Amino acid sequence: MILRGIIPTTPLPSLRLKLKPTRNVTASSSQTTVSKFSISDQELESRGFILRRTIPDLDITHLNSVFVAVGFPRRDPDKIRVALENTSSLLWIEYEKTRRPVAFARATGDDVFNAIVWDVVVDPSYQGMGLGKAVMERLIDELLEKGICNIALYSEPRVLGFYRPLGFVADPGGIRGMVYSRKSKNKKL
Repeated sequence: MILRGIIPTTPLPSLRLKLKPTRNVTASSSQTTVSKFSISDQELESRGFILRRTIPDLDITHLNSVFVAVGFPRRDPDKIRVALENTSSLLWIEYEKTRRPVAFARATGDDVFNAIVWDVVVDPSYQGMGLGKAVMERLIDELLEKGICNIALYSEPRVLGFYRPLGFVADPGGIRGMVYSRKSKNKKL
């Protein structure tokens, strides 16, 4: 999947983002608040969710269990830490009552032109609440604020529908991604 012009490097469907800003207007008797996100930070907090952007408070073991719960392979915690240390932008949501991550996304790249979004997950117990959309909207916003206009991500075909409303499009202009693949040299015929 691609956001505004990056070529993905995967045989999985790729999407490019054509971002349409979302604005929510919340009116009260005293003031009107405009939010560029579908769920405001205040709404998340009122539901017991805390937005985080740093690694130190992230429970890597529980994050790994969320990865497994959504179908990712279990990963070596030390390698997860290294990956996180080499991440340009990171956003996760902690559920206040459990103090554990329930939604997560990160991006790597050159911090100037290009970024690739990785590891977008929501704990299955918390899916359908808008948390995945909340992390993706904020991650995309952060990348665009940095001036990064080429944003790509890898996606399984079954979740392409999640990314399309966020502005991602598959194979923009006929662009196709490629991925390096090691083939066994000892392949028996």
